[in-house]
Amino acid sequence: MKYIKIIFIFLIGIAFLSCKSKNLNYIDYYHKVYAIDSMQRVDKDTLATIRQYKKLFRKYPPSQNERMEEYEVYIRYADKFHKKFGGIKSLDKLIAQSAPNWKYKREDQDFFKLYEKYGIDSIGVERKVLQWKKSLNKVLIDSFSIASARDQYNARVGPTVVKDDKKNAELLIWTFKNYGFPSRQKIGLSGNNDQFMSMGTLLNHMAGTEYYEYFKTKLLEYVRSGECTPRDYIEMVDKYQYIHHLEPIYGIYSHYDKNFNAEDSVRIDRNRQAIGFPTFKQSSKITKDFQRKMNNH
Repeated sequence: MKYIKIIFIFLIGIAFLSCKSKNLNYIDYYHKVYAIDSMQRVDKDTLATIRQYKKLFRKYPPSQNERMEEYEVYIRYADKFHKKFGGIKSLDKLIAQSAPNWKYKREDQDFFKLYEKYGIDSIGVERKVLQWKKSLNKVLIDSFSIASARDQYNARVGPTVVKDDKKNAELLIWTFKNYGFPSRQKIGLSGNNDQFMSMGTLLNHMAGTEYYEYFKTKLLEYVRSGECTPRDYIEMVDKYQYIHHLEPIYGIYSHYDKNFNAEDSVRIDRNRQAIGFPTFKQSSKITKDFQRKMNNH
């Protein structure tokens, strides 16, 4: 009887954690990341930034939002100010987050120096990245290596484009049903024979297919779960708007619109915030900082 009670409590605990995980909405997560980033820019209070990020990562499994790299920023700040951030376990999580962009990370010597401080040399880091690669879904890597090559066949010129996009749409739908969203954490960015696999590019081309409405609804679920980035989603939506000569919703292609005005900016900023994407002003600052960082490397 005692063991039955223990098993029952254990199962209840698992169910609770599962429900908690399912209820996490990464749109809220992105809002918090941009709020913390804005606070840091204005107040320059690094200790407050560390506290806010630590609180955030207690609730949400860490992510590395494009051009923000918030989890790495948190660890670097915490290390610099001798604050606890989780040690080797957190560094291992950071490798898993950074591994899809490993070609870029290899050029960042400060990244390796961070690990050296905790007794892990560059060979050890490379070994951990290799272990991460071995954990990826081989079935999906094979499928999306082919899909990515097909997507760029003949520079997307000629009569096969519609047929190729339809095949890729059907592959995506099959993947959603059988494996969920093919995120970078499942397939990485580099496929067979170093084929570059950009999910954003594939999704962008779904805007011109008969399955667009399905993707528009389904991908929003994956944005909320943190698997599909807001940018990949809004690029697809605005691509559809652009193709059909409709007003932009998120302003991704606004540089093509000569009639774009201040009133549109207010509307679009509101739409961006609803999906967890930065406003025009925030986006401009983030992009400038990212470019400055890249130039320094």
